Amino acid sequence: MSTVFNFTFVPWFRSVAPYIHMHRGKTFVVAMAGEAIAAGKLASIAQDLALIQSMGVKVVLVHGFRPQVNEQLRAKGHEAKYSHGIRITDEVALDCAQEAAGQLRYEIEAAFSQGLPNTPMAGSTIRVISGNFITARPVGVVDGVDFQHSGLVRKVDAAGIRRALDFGSMVLMSPFGFSPTGEAFNLTMEEVATSVAISIQADKLIFMTEVPGIAQDPALPISEDNPIDTELPLDAARKLLAALPPAQRPTDTAFYLQHCVKACEAGIERNHILPFSVDGSLLLEVYVHDGIGTMVIDEKLESLREATADDIGGILQLIEPFERDGTLVKRSRTEIERDIGQYTVIEHDGVIFGCAALYPYPEARTAEMAALTVSPQSQAQGDGERILKRVEQRAKASGLDSIFVLTTRTMHWFLKRGFQQVNPDWLPEARKRKYNWDRKSQVLVKKL
Repeated sequence: MSTVFNFTFVPWFRSVAPYIHMHRGKTFVVAMAGEAIAAGKLASIAQDLALIQSMGVKVVLVHGFRPQVNEQLRAKGHEAKYSHGIRITDEVALDCAQEAAGQLRYEIEAAFSQGLPNTPMAGSTIRVISGNFITARPVGVVDGVDFQHSGLVRKVDAAGIRRALDFGSMVLMSPFGFSPTGEAFNLTMEEVATSVAISIQADKLIFMTEVPGIAQDPALPISEDNPIDTELPLDAARKLLAALPPAQRPTDTAFYLQHCVKACEAGIERNHILPFSVDGSLLLEVYVHDGIGTMVIDEKLESLREATADDIGGILQLIEPFERDGTLVKRSRTEIERDIGQYTVIEHDGVIFGCAALYPYPEARTAEMAALTVSPQSQAQGDGERILKRVEQRAKASGLDSIFVLTTRTMHWFLKRGFQQVNPDWLPEARKRKYNWDRKSQVLVKKL
């Protein structure tokens, strides 16, 4: 084993350890589009899910089967019909859906049964349980369109799902439901996953889809200048959804976003849209700081917001102990009053538990993040990372290319989150003139 591998693997493994601890015992509902299976991604996704479960995460896997049903319909010379983004399920389509669901369950269970040596599944024991956990009702007639055997979720057997998860099993669900009279209904994978996540109050709802996420400007194609918006607050997601046309196809921006918003409003704190085309996207999203897709987050739970004049006293009280022990440079009340618009805070029950300020240097297309502070009572709960994310968003929205920090004691925290150390001569001229050479602060930069 090479020395280079040792020096890259060990720091990397240590950097993901906090996320392993954070997610142990949590419940994820993972919705895998049928297109992922059609694209040959099932084996790698199964390996990643098995790895996640081995690290203590409880997993509910909901699979889609849109392309598989369409393939069955084509083989029978029957046309696939949709309206309002939902399949119109006649008798032929219902038969095709049942055949496709049975075949996919077989393939998925087989994927989780592999245990060949020298593969990620070696030594794993994944017990997969399926069942009639969904009670459904018909969609009925909408705007004059009879959806026939297409249905909606009426009820989820949350207790049954939780019992299966508590036994250490992975729960596998097809987009089918049954009425109390035994009639079968074809459901959408997206609605089943969302309803299950809400019913069991999952910690995450994750859509593995044919889209890479939501661009910062959804009206333009994704590019280096218009990258994926990795964190979308619920209020911003609502506004975006209201401005978009109704979703008809899975590639429409609103298609998965509407379900993320619904789940977020029902108490699911983190809702993700990931591309299945990227190998390991599930691991990258869950165990890497910046993630790879779009996460819709409910900020009401964290009260993460920009500061107002009413927060000045709380900010002073928060940072004063850190100024006293030399961790932070001392700031007067006058300075904070003057700069209050630059601050971001986290508030819990009317108390400020975290803050940071952003001072832009537009001529250098960068900004300084200063006074990043989290109360000792709430440290190790991710508040610092949430503040950092918000500050990054503010800097991006201002058209800046990077942010930098000056620190004497917390360099490694920033290094783990994508910052790189530079010489103080890198600083913008205006900031360099104020640099305290006696304090010998380390300068770290993160490109946005």
